Amino acid sequence: MIALPAAPVIRLRGWVIAAWAALALLFGPRACHVQQALALRGSGSETTEASRATELLKKAFPTPFADYVAIVVHGPVRWTNPRFGTILDTLKAAAEQRPYVSQVISLRSIGESTFVSEDRRTTFLIAALTPESTRDLSASFVPDLRAAIRDALARAPGAAGFDVMVTGFPALDHDVRTISAEDTERGEQRALPLTLLVLIVAFGALVAAALPVIVGLLAITIALGLVTIAAHYTPMSVFVLNITTMVGLGVGIDYSLLIVTRFREELNRGLSAADAAIRTVETAGSAVVTSGLTVVVGFAALVTTPLSDTRSVGVGGLLVVAVAVLLATTFLPAVLALLGRNIDRPKWLARPLARFHAPTGWERWARWLGHRPWRAVLVGGMAVALLTFPVSKIRLGLPATNWFPPESESGQGLEALREMGASGVIQPVRVVVQLPEGESAISGRRLPGLKALTDSIRKDPRVKEVRGVATIKTGMSTLQLAIYYSEPDAVRAKNPKFFDAYLSADNRVTLLDVIPADTVSLTGLMDVVRRVRSIVSHGVRGLAGAEALVAGFAASNVDTQQELMKRFPEMVGLVLGITAIMLFVAFRSLLVPIKAVVLNMLSVGAASGLTVLVFQDGYGGRLFGLAGPTRAIWAVVPVLVFAIVFGLSMDYEVFLLTRVKEVFDKTGRNDHATMEGLSATASTITSAALIMILVFGTFAFTRVLAVQLIGFGLAAAVLLDAVPVPRRHPDARPWVFERLVLEPLRLKGQFTTEREQSLFVRTHEVDHRLVADPVPMKPDAAVEGKAHPLAAAFELAIERTYWQVMRPSMVAGATGFALPENSAHCRPGA
Repeated sequence: MIALPAAPVIRLRGWVIAAWAALALLFGPRACHVQQALALRGSGSETTEASRATELLKKAFPTPFADYVAIVVHGPVRWTNPRFGTILDTLKAAAEQRPYVSQVISLRSIGESTFVSEDRRTTFLIAALTPESTRDLSASFVPDLRAAIRDALARAPGAAGFDVMVTGFPALDHDVRTISAEDTERGEQRALPLTLLVLIVAFGALVAAALPVIVGLLAITIALGLVTIAAHYTPMSVFVLNITTMVGLGVGIDYSLLIVTRFREELNRGLSAADAAIRTVETAGSAVVTSGLTVVVGFAALVTTPLSDTRSVGVGGLLVVAVAVLLATTFLPAVLALLGRNIDRPKWLARPLARFHAPTGWERWARWLGHRPWRAVLVGGMAVALLTFPVSKIRLGLPATNWFPPESESGQGLEALREMGASGVIQPVRVVVQLPEGESAISGRRLPGLKALTDSIRKDPRVKEVRGVATIKTGMSTLQLAIYYSEPDAVRAKNPKFFDAYLSADNRVTLLDVIPADTVSLTGLMDVVRRVRSIVSHGVRGLAGAEALVAGFAASNVDTQQELMKRFPEMVGLVLGITAIMLFVAFRSLLVPIKAVVLNMLSVGAASGLTVLVFQDGYGGRLFGLAGPTRAIWAVVPVLVFAIVFGLSMDYEVFLLTRVKEVFDKTGRNDHATMEGLSATASTITSAALIMILVFGTFAFTRVLAVQLIGFGLAAAVLLDAVPVPRRHPDARPWVFERLVLEPLRLKGQFTTEREQSLFVRTHEVDHRLVADPVPMKPDAAVEGKAHPLAAAFELAIERTYWQVMRPSMVAGATGFALPENSAHCRPGA
């Protein structure tokens, strides 16, 4: 285990506390305004086909429709009414005055029927954005545009009864991330009271319960302050707020729970507050550092991914875990050394909660499993296999439902477009065709190729229509198109807005907008992208030498998914390998890291299976506010859940094995080490896991599906991983597995023998565990001095009578029973 400089931290505890207080005051104001520094749009570090196509659009067209929003207008009268026309003209003029809008197209300017609903009371305007407005990822024009639209509507005559909604992917993206930030604050408000309640039950004291909460909040505050600094060097997604809050509360409170629990245990052994704090840092502090390093490995792997969302989550996770570990191993022990026994106030809570901490229940659980090992393995293995099986049918992609929050303005606007059969207009698949230098897309040589490509795409039943130079007039043959474009300048002069949107000024680059049917979900739209790319890759007669690129929202997500899945196996191997090496170095055992990695993989697989069942298949999805099955899982979710969960679920493995190793080094007994490790950490692990589940589970009920998926996956994985299972019962026959796992932990000495048994001794009328006089122990046992001469004991009864397992060297008593050489302080039990 990693040794920490405990004595200097406790000796300088006043300075340590002052330093952390100064950091909190320094980063607190930054944390309060962190959202202003975060990116409201995702981006990728890799150059993809979709990104290349978008850049080509921006360069080739003077006023490109690469990014645009839709302004949906619903009125009390038909659009032919002059009153409706006045409102449209007013909104169009207001939008065109904004510096980030290049042009606005409305029903009154092009007269298309697709711009009007069946009842003639709903229409929309398309506002194209300038390329400069979309380059700053941390800036969003959507609030300013909405404010301008509302002001114009309020000033317009006869505006009563009109509803205006700004939607489109820039607005949808803005609303998703803004709501996500709001849900983070709500999640904190919901999780903190529940967490405090669990801690009060765990500690039986308000002071002890408040300390982990303070550490968790400090970790979040300082980490978010550091995120604002990191945002100057790399784009940081607004989803960092969710992950940093979830992980910060979880690990901050978990690590603090372990530290405070061990501190109280050392106090009960008779150590002074300062000595107990030093001993806590040396034991539980080492476990916290080892555990924190395993969590850091997963977040570090996320930094290597190509998507800004996952990269920034990796950076935020690294920062919050590092801060939480430092707080738990420096600030918290310093505070504990000052408080001493005052952490147990108020004492009236302790007695009714004592039963939760008594190891009696955990000991029964250990004995049951020890006597029925294969039954437990069979039942547990079958349960994990059943939960993992749904992973075999996981479908990665954009979810078909619930992706955009329906209560948001952009979500309501999208639903209004869907009802009028025009939702596909704002989410088209965009095919950009660039011809060789000097050629024209409307020449007689290239028009047949564009017509053939258009017809091939339109055959897909999921495609509603294809817009481009080959479909300027419906039903025209290739010959008719060639005649129509025989005078290109005259044609462009007749339809300037159309050609400015679909044909570059030099006629070399043209655009095809593939409009999907309104029944096509985002998942189906990704399939349309794959089919279009398949058509292009197989070659189109008449377009030889041309470059055809597919862009759009769905296309960019297809590219992101491909890049993530390409990197995912490498990331998994990196996390597994580094974690195994770290555990091998920490525990000096070969099978400990193998077992830990295998069991954690099983828990991650089972959690992923549960996520598929609940979200993709919709079983129980209504409990989380889902309107129906999502039919797909966002590709980012498995990557994030694996990277985060693998480290977090390793916490409990490290907590338990650290205590087992500590006892084993003293006694040399596998059975006692396993049993005491379980009894000493079971309630702590259970409380820590419950806190993690509460924190992550709270975010499973948010309004943003992406955050729901991540929160549910993390909570499910921790739930499946946190059940403490002992290796064997002390009286049972030794297992080969236990010998291989625990024996390598010994640095010297020999295997234990079956003749060395434990002696149960009962002490009466004591309020804590007694500190015995030093006695001889096994040569390979680590004697720590007068404060801890015997093997650590576990209590088997509650209230004021305690059973202790004594593991000194044994001598034969007068009656033939084994007695400790020094037992003056205790009386044999009846």
